Amino acid sequence: MAIVLKSKSFQRNLLFSIGGVFLLFAICFSVYQYQREKEYKIDILHSRLQMYNYEMVQTIGEDSLTNNRLFRDYVERHSMEGLRVSIIDKDGLVILDSYETQVDSLGNHLQRTEIQQALHHGNGYDIKRLSQSTHETYFYSATRFGNVIVRTAVPYSAELTRSLQADSTYMYYAIVLTLLLGVVLYYITHRISRHIGYLREFAMKAEEGQQLDHELERRLPDDELGDISHTIIMLYWKLRHSEEDKIRIKRQLTQNAAHELKTPAASIHGYLESILDHPDMPEDKKKHFLERCYAQSERMTKLLLDMSALTKLDEMDDSRTDTRQAYLQVNVGAIVQNVLEDTSLQLNEKHITPSIQMPKHVEVQGDASLIYSIFRNLIDNAIAYATGASRIAIICNEVEHEGRHFYEFQVSDDGPGVEPKHLEHLFERFYRIDKGRSRKLGGTGLGLAIVKNAVAVHGGTTTALSTPGGGLTIKFTLARF
Repeated sequence: MAIVLKSKSFQRNLLFSIGGVFLLFAICFSVYQYQREKEYKIDILHSRLQMYNYEMVQTIGEDSLTNNRLFRDYVERHSMEGLRVSIIDKDGLVILDSYETQVDSLGNHLQRTEIQQALHHGNGYDIKRLSQSTHETYFYSATRFGNVIVRTAVPYSAELTRSLQADSTYMYYAIVLTLLLGVVLYYITHRISRHIGYLREFAMKAEEGQQLDHELERRLPDDELGDISHTIIMLYWKLRHSEEDKIRIKRQLTQNAAHELKTPAASIHGYLESILDHPDMPEDKKKHFLERCYAQSERMTKLLLDMSALTKLDEMDDSRTDTRQAYLQVNVGAIVQNVLEDTSLQLNEKHITPSIQMPKHVEVQGDASLIYSIFRNLIDNAIAYATGASRIAIICNEVEHEGRHFYEFQVSDDGPGVEPKHLEHLFERFYRIDKGRSRKLGGTGLGLAIVKNAVAVHGGTTTALSTPGGGLTIKFTLARF
């Protein structure tokens, strides 16, 4: 029930906020439109009176505007209901008036609004001003012609008031449209609220650890919001499975590590126990046992170092953004040369000849020690397992993917290679093609896993391929500096 109330509260808030903004916009627009229409009708009336002024000047003549007889003859012939016409000089004194013959009593009109506008702009008007002489309310329109101003005025009758009022019909359409949009807005907010209710229910079940089924997915509508909800649910499932996979991998790593450490530890224990139980053991046999103990302890040390390296890589992968900010410019060519120098004795013993095909300046942004471990593990892996190989080739090419530039490296040997069914598993921790292979050859089963994780924290990918003609090729990418 709490979920429904929360969803309803969200729907109400969303509806009121969006509806309030729209309603405010509709009111402002209506007021603006009302004022515009009213001004438009006033402009029409002002234009009509201006036409009257111009026609009178054209008929009488600008020089004869102050002629009383011509002025009154024209006004009588072109009379309109309630129309009042005045001739005013630029000092505001009334020269002629169609209502009042004694113009001296009319006073100075210089400060009247329409007169000031006419003097400055050529014409002007004033709305609903009370006449001091007739005590009626007029609409005034004035036009300047040289040194005189022709002013016409019409009384504010009920008919004129109605004609100047804005047409409010569009207001009814606006109200009806607002109501229709309100209904549509309610429907949309209801749908959004329903989607949020689904997701909230799913989140509460996930938080409480309840058994989650696919009922929620079946109830989601088939639209964009439904797709988003479905994506969120699927991301949850992927995240949950990813966490479960991490736990499984860590548990498997612990089990495998214990299994791998058990054999050398048991061997060391057995050799030392034999030495302690037989103090009269010949020196050559005792030395052999001690050498075997030393060899097994070295194996344990390498295994622990590899496990520590993998743990460090896992932690770097969890905070990859912060880690990459600390990366520096690394010269890969120099690192490859160092690796080949450090493994030269093992390569000579196996009669393996290395070859390098790389551009002069290959620089990437990363951690030098991790990049060293990538090439070192790959060379060690080839030395240990590429039985009968005569060469190791290290090739580098520049590639572009999705607008980013990478260096693609290939480390290939011409040994017996690996069956295709094992290729996708080579980078798994403690994976063995032959169950006894790693122990016989001294490997820990973690070398290629370290390679894959070290490449991953540098934003690259790793792939195992069969070398054409026989052998194994490890291909990986590093982002160009």
